Amino acid sequence: MKFEEFLKSISKIENIQLPAETSHFKMVPPYRHELLKKQQKAIKKAKHAGVLALFYPDKKEETKIILILRNTYKGVHSAQVAFPGGKFEDQDETLQDTALRETFEEVGVPVNTIQIVKKISQVYIPPSNFYVQPFIGVTQNTPQFVKQDEEVEALIEVDLEHFLDNQSLITKSVKTSYSVEVEVPAFKLNNYVVWGATAMMLSEIKDLLKQL
Repeated sequence: MKFEEFLKSISKIENIQLPAETSHFKMVPPYRHELLKKQQKAIKKAKHAGVLALFYPDKKEETKIILILRNTYKGVHSAQVAFPGGKFEDQDETLQDTALRETFEEVGVPVNTIQIVKKISQVYIPPSNFYVQPFIGVTQNTPQFVKQDEEVEALIEVDLEHFLDNQSLITKSVKTSYSVEVEVPAFKLNNYVVWGATAMMLSEIKDLLKQL
């Protein structure tokens, strides 16, 4: 989809009701409900993070969304595909500020070039005890991405039509942070498998965009 057409469509998104759990449920890992029951006490002390689903035009004026592959490290989100973003810091006034700041730090897109178009439904991540608040944003120029090598292994530029195509939905056997092999619903985008919380957020974004 040409970016100019996408901008016209997404301007209507503000008035669309969030599908929330209806969308999330499509991509929920099978063990999630059990984890939520076990972590009722921990949830009360959950940390907060902000992430950004950033849409932009490539050099051919086609619409794309940026994802990142996190570096391999000793942590529950090692080597996973995610949105740019991170945890709320004292310097942030809001979680939107967090998402914008982290996007600049991780992929180099200046905050003042990004327009936030909608806050979508937050997602709780049991393994790290985080509530993640996603935002949808656009930047009207083709970004000159700068990867933060300390945290980001690769930048994944996904074509909008590839993302919206139901052929990108798969089921994948993955090893969870609890070292258990499970079959999970996932997206396969640019040959990367996206599952868990990021897939749940992508599912809501996809359902919103389909309504446009």
